[in-house]
Amino acid sequence: MSESMVRRDVLRAAFGALGAGALAGCVGAAQDGKKPVKEEDYVKTLQDSGSKAQDRVQGKMKITKLELLLVKPRWLFLKIHTDAGIVGLGEPIVEGRALTVKTAVEETAAYLVGKDPRAVVHHWQAIYRHAFYRGGPVLTSALSGIDQALWDIKGKALGVPVYELLGGPTRNRCRVYAHARSPEVVKEKKAQGFTAFKCGPSKLNDRWSRFVENPAYVQHVADQFGELRKAAGPDCDIGIDFHGAIQPGTAKQLVKALEPHTPMFIEEPVQCQNVDAMAEIARGTHLTIATGERIFTKWGFREILEKRAALILQPDLCHAGGITEGRLIAGMAEAYYATIAPHNPLGPISLAAGIQLSASIPNFLCQEQVSLGEGYVKQPLVVKNGYVDVPTGPGLGIELDDNAMADKIGHDWKNREAFDNDDGSVVDW
Repeated sequence: MSESMVRRDVLRAAFGALGAGALAGCVGAAQDGKKPVKEEDYVKTLQDSGSKAQDRVQGKMKITKLELLLVKPRWLFLKIHTDAGIVGLGEPIVEGRALTVKTAVEETAAYLVGKDPRAVVHHWQAIYRHAFYRGGPVLTSALSGIDQALWDIKGKALGVPVYELLGGPTRNRCRVYAHARSPEVVKEKKAQGFTAFKCGPSKLNDRWSRFVENPAYVQHVADQFGELRKAAGPDCDIGIDFHGAIQPGTAKQLVKALEPHTPMFIEEPVQCQNVDAMAEIARGTHLTIATGERIFTKWGFREILEKRAALILQPDLCHAGGITEGRLIAGMAEAYYATIAPHNPLGPISLAAGIQLSASIPNFLCQEQVSLGEGYVKQPLVVKNGYVDVPTGPGLGIELDDNAMADKIGHDWKNREAFDNDDGSVVDW
């Protein structure tokens, strides 16, 4: 091994998260200057970099305001401003309840403004526990977006990606999957570089699933999924999302009918409120059950793991408690040989947070996405052979493009209200 390579390894170990710039500058001098760098120069560079990092850690910083933006098509973006000029990004949202969550975030300003944003876990605990009525979709989603923004600030203050603060990268690329409900869309997404997809069960004669279904419906769903499988080919993966809208009896029939087509997973085969019902379905099939988009915090996922109701956990970092809680959920899952596939039908900040988590855990499977950031961030992600490169920029690794977003501010998106075509009764969204 050459002398310069040895020096590079020594410096890399010494610098750690202090930044690649100082390392490159020091080693570059040894390689380009044609004379070896003296040992005292290495030491001085380390001391100078360490001093700058110490200043960033110990220097005063305060939150000055919380700014919230309703962003089309149905998102809510959060900017946490600081007196250091650093702005953290988060995405706190409950789909169809943007104004409700906006109010919940605004109510935390009385606590957050004036505080140092870098005590991320301390603030998580304070916001969660001082609410007295803990958890739930609104309060936990508000907390999730705040948590993302605080991690973004901390990473930017230290000049490193969030995954470095979570122990460093476990991978340099993250697999992503796309939504596809027809063979044509599958082929289109394959041409764009995707190798994994998710669909929902196809309706028969434009009607919703009944409590107990007939053979025609079950066969229709299986046949339609088979067409998607044929379009994707055996070397691609396709999950199917029941969206918690199928009753247990019908869910069991559908799972059996789908087994020959080898879906990547069955997502939310039944509503998540009754974990025992989901666990019963999991025990009755060799297919992998996935769930998590409507489950909040480590406490919600504990029961899923203990009852073996699912082996793919899908915490949504905009709902489940942010990056802080997502990392803990992933650790719990690892002990049960379960994997993490972060849920994300939302925007680019949510995606960025999911990738930061995914890049730092050993048991990552695949990341959901509906937007790679085009028209929202300055450097959208690019899919190559099914993967996106893990961003190397500080914090969440993205920067909003305010100019491109100018025509996307404001929305009044509402959840669909669906009723059965035959008798007018309410059906699940």
